[in-house]
Amino acid sequence: MKNILIVNGAIRFAHSGGTFNSSLVEWTTTIAEKLGNSVKIVNVQDEFDPMQEVENFKWADVIIYHTPIWWFHLPSRFKYYLDEVLTAGYNNGMYKNDGRSHINPSINYGTGGLMQGKFYMVTSTWNAPEEAFTLEGEFFKQTSVDDGILFGFHRMNDFLGLTRLDGMHFHDLEKNGSEERILKYKTSYQTHLEHALKAL
Repeated sequence: MKNILIVNGAIRFAHSGGTFNSSLVEWTTTIAEKLGNSVKIVNVQDEFDPMQEVENFKWADVIIYHTPIWWFHLPSRFKYYLDEVLTAGYNNGMYKNDGRSHINPSINYGTGGLMQGKFYMVTSTWNAPEEAFTLEGEFFKQTSVDDGILFGFHRMNDFLGLTRLDGMHFHDLEKNGSEERILKYKTSYQTHLEHALKAL
């Protein structure tokens, strides 16, 4: 049995209601509990105590983040949540320092994490179609989500000592979010997640 922390990075803003990310939270919970895991859920739009969130991270064996991408970044409230929680995690079970020493400060940056042996996964949701990342001449210049927009997010988790599990990215949800397409996403995601959790 694993302890799984689900962090829902979506908030209600303008024309976005965060409904797909709420569905992802439900799908994740279903699979995690089916496999006998304990689950805690955090919604970043809710009020939170940073020190309690540090305890949630320390409790977790696996952290699963669900986030929309707004203007090619995490939503501001999600970023605020991470800034507050990671700051509270300094010398408190998440990281001890940046990993360098005063003797040779040019090397070993990013090796001060304290969360080794724990895992994370991230999903992201997009208006952009998948082809915007893969086709020559399209907007993202054939740079993947993980190597582009989420590169810094992955480095953040590595800084803490977390090990990455392959996530999924869900595209073209605004203009092409048909019921049939959502159902296919649900099936493929839950299969992916079940395989990932069983392998731990």
